[in-house]
Amino acid sequence: MKHCLTIAGSDSCGGAGIQADLKAFSALETYGMSVITAITAQNTQGVFATQNIDPEIVSKQIEVLFDDIKIDAIKIGMVSTIDIIEAISKSLKKFSLPKLVVDPVMISKSGFDLLKKESKDALVKELFPIAYIITPNLLEAQDILGYEIKTVEDMKKAAKDLHKLGPENVLVKGGHLEGDAIDVLYDGENYHIFEEKRIDCIHTHGTGCTLSSAIAAHLAKGFDLVDAVKYSKDYISTAIAHGISIGKGVGPTNHFYNLYNKKEE
Repeated sequence: MKHCLTIAGSDSCGGAGIQADLKAFSALETYGMSVITAITAQNTQGVFATQNIDPEIVSKQIEVLFDDIKIDAIKIGMVSTIDIIEAISKSLKKFSLPKLVVDPVMISKSGFDLLKKESKDALVKELFPIAYIITPNLLEAQDILGYEIKTVEDMKKAAKDLHKLGPENVLVKGGHLEGDAIDVLYDGENYHIFEEKRIDCIHTHGTGCTLSSAIAAHLAKGFDLVDAVKYSKDYISTAIAHGISIGKGVGPTNHFYNLYNKKEE
């Protein structure tokens, strides 16, 4: 079994953050580990408070895992402060890194700022150059690049401009566009377009976290990048289609739907 590590924030209602990552790792038959960067107070209706973890503890979590366990892929999610970002970068650079997926989490679905504005430059400077792939959604790509993205051609331009910031590969997620769900993958030379019918379901809490962790799991298992993205999109599409209705707001995706169906078969 391959070993996957998530470095991200904790979601108290279990739909996003490290909880979503660990569920996705398990559903895709990898062993999941976590480095917690922040604790959030949130439910299906939104994020109400956050508490960042001391950067020294973040570093220590990373280093003790690498000292003991072979890590086959890493996903980085919520990293709120410059100190935490620098601590992660410094710690990771001490080791021979596996495939690193960076999901630049900036704003929650309810509009809560999860990345302080002054930390954006540190995220780009410290983590993008060591990333195998980054997975921004349209709003995050717009925030980083400073221009609007309204079409697939805009997404291609954004992917190319983001690639210039250092990552080996870029996946721009088009969930915020009208019409079909279209994502654009750019590897520095070629574009790959992934198109799915938009699923009519409100229970989409944690979709970005889940997709990026699914990509990490597939990379850990040895899939090439295009297949890792394709199979991860298939996985998240099924999870969204069978989203779980809990609470009074936007519920989580169903991370284990396929796994349960296999068991029943």
